Amino acid sequence: MSRYHMTLRDERSQLEVVPAGVTAGIAVFDRQTGQFVQQANADHRFRSASVVKLLIVLDLLWDRGPAYSVEPADRARLEVMLRSSDDDAASYYWDHMGGAAIVERMVRRLGLTHTDGPPATHPGFWGYVAITAADTVRIYRYILDHAPLPIRRTVMDLLHEPTRYGTDGFDQYFGIASVFDPDFSIKQGWSGFFGSSGYGSDRSKPVDTLDLVSDALHTTGTVGKDDRCIVSVYTLHPRGTQYGKAYTDVTRLTRALIVPGGVRTSGSWLATTGEGVRVRTAPNTSCGILGMLPAGVEVLVSGQKQGELIEIPPRSSDWWAYLPKYGGYVTTVYVGSGAPKLPGVPVYQ
Repeated sequence: MSRYHMTLRDERSQLEVVPAGVTAGIAVFDRQTGQFVQQANADHRFRSASVVKLLIVLDLLWDRGPAYSVEPADRARLEVMLRSSDDDAASYYWDHMGGAAIVERMVRRLGLTHTDGPPATHPGFWGYVAITAADTVRIYRYILDHAPLPIRRTVMDLLHEPTRYGTDGFDQYFGIASVFDPDFSIKQGWSGFFGSSGYGSDRSKPVDTLDLVSDALHTTGTVGKDDRCIVSVYTLHPRGTQYGKAYTDVTRLTRALIVPGGVRTSGSWLATTGEGVRVRTAPNTSCGILGMLPAGVEVLVSGQKQGELIEIPPRSSDWWAYLPKYGGYVTTVYVGSGAPKLPGVPVYQ
């Protein structure tokens, strides 16, 4: 109990999953049964970071019926805003649609109970909108069960096709996207982490009890066939937390949740070392690069294959780990406990 403290309860178990020093708000809702599967601090208010983009797109589309047509320029902005969490697109709409009035309208329309605009000291900071895990479930329930079909399709089609990286370069496949496959959608949020965008890097003191200081990392979306479950996980981490650590902590928390209908990607979760570690299309350094791992992140490994010998003293290995969520390989020099060949991991020919 020295590192973790109990925070989640259900009828069968207590989950020891939230690291000490981390604040979490969780809500898992099963649309098939119409019941919450799990809740913890579900009404605790967090700064929204990019999750507020859900309210922005709903407000934009609200009065466009019955066709709910979207002009090409708006369609382009919405695609990059929802798939790649683009901040410029969100700022454009925030400036052109009344700022905090967007939130006021959507709170009234959706019956949100703990969502508010940003503090009066930060009126232009859409990432400082206050929101909760429970209100996020209400937003998704509206989109999935009550929104006109054109709105539901516009929003959910984009959320089901997220890019691996946000337009600010941050890897947004933590939490839901790291754990479940193939049926999931996400709208993630991150704020802080050495000046990430989303109007979340301001280091002012908390205002009106809303924490604007701690690093924030949120995973929200749906899991399972036909979007069976809505998953909403909000977290705050001590200021200065390494992004890879927060990424790992949120993913571990998501892995521990009970999510009916969710299919979890198989494999072994292993720690990584190093910075700027590249994921490649094949087990050698002459092939293409798919991306880079956040420093110190825990990754899912489904197999390993021999390839080019990599020597980074004191380690060396010609084995490469296959990361199914990236669809590529990383040298085992940077994966696991240091053994060239990963114990217990299947070998690919």
